[in-house]
Amino acid sequence: MPELRRDPIIGRWVIIATERAKRPDQFSVKNEEEALREGEKCPFCEGNEALTPPEIFAFRKPGSKPNGPGWDVRVIPSNNPLFIVEGDLDRRGKGMYDLMNARGAHEVVIDTPRHFNEKGIPEEQITKAIQAMIGRLQDLERDHRIRYVLAFKNHGKAAGGGRLVHSHSQLMGTPVTPKRVKEELAGTKKYFNYKERCIFCDIIKQECDEGRRVIAQSGNFVAIAPFASRFPFETWILPIRHNCDCYRTRREDVPDLARILYQVFNRLSATLGDFPYNMIVHTAPFRNYRKKGYWETIEEDYHWHMEIMPMLTRVAGFEWGSGFYINPVPPEDACAFLKEVVKGS
Repeated sequence: MPELRRDPIIGRWVIIATERAKRPDQFSVKNEEEALREGEKCPFCEGNEALTPPEIFAFRKPGSKPNGPGWDVRVIPSNNPLFIVEGDLDRRGKGMYDLMNARGAHEVVIDTPRHFNEKGIPEEQITKAIQAMIGRLQDLERDHRIRYVLAFKNHGKAAGGGRLVHSHSQLMGTPVTPKRVKEELAGTKKYFNYKERCIFCDIIKQECDEGRRVIAQSGNFVAIAPFASRFPFETWILPIRHNCDCYRTRREDVPDLARILYQVFNRLSATLGDFPYNMIVHTAPFRNYRKKGYWETIEEDYHWHMEIMPMLTRVAGFEWGSGFYINPVPPEDACAFLKEVVKGS
């Protein structure tokens, strides 16, 4: 019988369609990649730096020069930015409508100089990519026009990935806090006001106590299949120590985060093959602009985390019209499949 599950953070309902339950090999949506045209060079590969805008930041080998070979991780402006650094916001009204200039930032973090994806990237390289992302978030926080930075990765055609399959992430700094983020902030604040505890800390404690949905755990991070998973094999990675800001992660904890990311992607890849996915970092908004009473408890009530969403099913009319999601794989089953990979290896 189908089961309705309510997400405790924002109140979103999910239908766990047990009668449609599938094994990993029963999904018809596999990753589709658009290959580069014959003779076309990948601009993200080492040696092709002239094909991209000048770098903003890079981890480089000693003696190497900017915008040339010799880098480990490279950050560049997007070739087709949605948000532009230069200029003022110019907030204004037009009758009943509000508008402003799309000022902010749109950057690309190239995770590795080599042309391969997550399953082939070693932990040390993932560590450097995370450190580069954190460094950019710390720098963008200084720009008072930017309220929020969304860090995300799209892999595969079904997940909105483009022709550049070379592993990379994007950072988008926006002059407003996105609506999806506000919904989560409102839910965590409501819970804190009632219980005086962080809802994510409570989720971590309950999941670790029960163990049914814990995919992997390290000293400082835990990976879970969320109770109200929207997508088959959806996975969240959370810091066990309370922290609302991703970019305030302690430097000594970054290798541990890289390790659990490496483990999770290895398990997902072993279970699903080369699957399309979106990965999003949920972090608190910048507080360099404060309305009175607006961020009073955010350091206590919010908890940053990563969400990995395999795109194995399609969102259709019912989902768009109702706000419900339909998931044919109960998270407990997904977790069991992913754990079985370790036993069978």
